Amino acid sequence: MSELALLGGNPVRTTPFPAYLTIGEAEKAAAMRVLDSGILSRFLGTWHPDFFGGPEVQAFEREWAAIAGVRHGISMNSATSGLYAAVGAVGAGPGDEVIVSPYTMIASATAAVVFNAVPVFADIDPETYTLSAETIAARITPRTKAIIVVHIFGQAADMDPIMALARRHGIKVIEDCAQAPFGTYKGRPVGSLGDIGVFSLNYHKHIHTGEGAMCTTDDDGLAERLQLIRNHAEAVVEKKGVANLVNMIGFNFRLGEIEAAIGREQLRKGPALVATRKANVRYLEAKLAGLPGLAMPKVGTAGDHVYYVHPLSYSEAETGVSRDTFVRALKAELAPTGLREHEGPLVGAGYVKPLYMTPIFRQMVGYGTVQCPFRCPHYEGTPDYSDGLCPNAEAAHFGRVITHELMRPPMTERDLDDVAAAFHKVAENLHRLSDRAVRA
Repeated sequence: MSELALLGGNPVRTTPFPAYLTIGEAEKAAAMRVLDSGILSRFLGTWHPDFFGGPEVQAFEREWAAIAGVRHGISMNSATSGLYAAVGAVGAGPGDEVIVSPYTMIASATAAVVFNAVPVFADIDPETYTLSAETIAARITPRTKAIIVVHIFGQAADMDPIMALARRHGIKVIEDCAQAPFGTYKGRPVGSLGDIGVFSLNYHKHIHTGEGAMCTTDDDGLAERLQLIRNHAEAVVEKKGVANLVNMIGFNFRLGEIEAAIGREQLRKGPALVATRKANVRYLEAKLAGLPGLAMPKVGTAGDHVYYVHPLSYSEAETGVSRDTFVRALKAELAPTGLREHEGPLVGAGYVKPLYMTPIFRQMVGYGTVQCPFRCPHYEGTPDYSDGLCPNAEAAHFGRVITHELMRPPMTERDLDDVAAAFHKVAENLHRLSDRAVRA
């Protein structure tokens, strides 16, 4: 039995894993097409034919909407911007609450704060890590204006019960699809299930434009409001004849023509890239089956998983070794990935600390000296951001979840064999991994 690299032995792999590089000749040609046109952007922040952007932006929006099965695609310069615009579009404001997951990128929660609404954190399902109708129902109050459902890690949430709950209470639902493009639920695309969907095109997502995003909706009124918030609403509403001025204070969330042209090519590649992720996960999971203390992700029978990351569930009770020590040993056996060498092996212990534990929520300091929205005179609730608020999220982050990205294309079966070999090597040496021995 070979010695663990963490304890001085040789690692399983030192050659970097192949980079996840989806940009190729098609994207280069698309960018050159824009450069040759001389139109790098065609947005004007006033009511004008160019209010909706240039030809590449508009074509990209139409093509994405068609794939998502909705009437409208509204591009943004980031998914953060898209979430902000979505919360504004549904009319959230002072005194309102927005229910959101604590186990997600923080923009999902600060999207409420931007419009002076209060984020309320509902716990996650312990197996899928998404919100559920049950956890949401426990947090609904008369102040609830919207729910942001995050399809975390690429797993579609169980949306039908969530939508039924929301409709009974007259609450809007925003789908955060940043990690789940091309995912489905009961055969329907994510982003078409709620009132608004928000997709990310950041550089480390399934497909990307460097920075960028797309919002999706079937609602004509919400589409208009998203477009207005994206592009200087306050300067446009008078000439456009907009009567509802709630949250019509706009931003510049506009996507450029080069990014849109690249996005159109990426959109064509997306289904094949996702199919490769799924195939790689199936291959790797077969190799990892039966390892002590490891459980593969549960995929709901109604939903789909497109594996932004491959989340594993770890049991210290079964192995006798802490999750963090196991991950340290695993990372020592593996190499970094091309283009992201500075990050080390792409394996993580947990994902993000539950958001209510971050300073903005712990200290409840937002806007101005009255600390809106948390202590806003218009807010009649009492925010709760205390330890133990979402026990499933805390257990997941601090002890159970292992995430890794070593299943992305162009990982080959030989690459995946090295990943599996590292897991097996650590599992075979669990008796050497007491926390005391590792510290020594």
